[in-house]
Amino acid sequence: MHSLTRIHENAALEVHRLSSSGPGKATSETHNNTAASSALLLLDNRTLDRECLSQCLVLHGMGMQVLAYGSIDEWRKDKELHPPIAAILLNIGGRKAVDTSNAAEISDLVREFDPTPVVLLSDWDELPQILRALECGVRGYIPSSIGFDVCVQAVNLARAGGIFVPASSVLTTRIDIVAGGEVSRPMTGMFTQRQEEVIQALRRGKANKIIAYELNLRESTVKVHIRNIMKKLKATNRTEVAYKLSDMFVAEGGARDKPGLPQSGSC
Repeated sequence: MHSLTRIHENAALEVHRLSSSGPGKATSETHNNTAASSALLLLDNRTLDRECLSQCLVLHGMGMQVLAYGSIDEWRKDKELHPPIAAILLNIGGRKAVDTSNAAEISDLVREFDPTPVVLLSDWDELPQILRALECGVRGYIPSSIGFDVCVQAVNLARAGGIFVPASSVLTTRIDIVAGGEVSRPMTGMFTQRQEEVIQALRRGKANKIIAYELNLRESTVKVHIRNIMKKLKATNRTEVAYKLSDMFVAEGGARDKPGLPQSGSC
């Protein structure tokens, strides 16, 4: 662990030297000096993911040392060997923030390190997950679908006192305006915005190629969305998806529309 951390520290310093010599450097010399005396604590109990993420963060201009540990207890053993923690990035992977045990872990970490910001990295991008994490006190929620540059900016925003929430996830909770009134969506937060658009097309019996054209997507991407939708609904085919959703979404005009007969096109 010590040798790995040392590599990250050296890499971080090398990034500072390279950025300071280039015409497009993003930070001032004062900021670099401050960053060199602080660190980002990355917590992830998956060794390979942890090591890959820590090195990528440094290479993408994290601007400070990255200390990668499997747990907070492991970090405590080496605490005196490293600079103060400026922020914590907790990667929970496929675990859900809404689960009681995970929420308790996040809350405990936030309380222990307050006012140091804790940012959560998760494979889930649904709004209920984000809201639960924010209730636990995190200063940012980063879905694993975003790029490293955004991840770095999200951590820096939390350090500056802000809160990062992915706009794409928030949009999944939008309210349908039907017949001049608001109608609540019974499955809000279950699907992403794109998945809901694909669902509406599926329910009208449109083929993958047509869906891809109308939504400006690749056909392979549409297939991925359909597989994810089927997984969430525990459906075995497109027809089952359409009928399971027929009573859950209200059509324009206030009447429930009936699913169309799915056209040919496998998932």
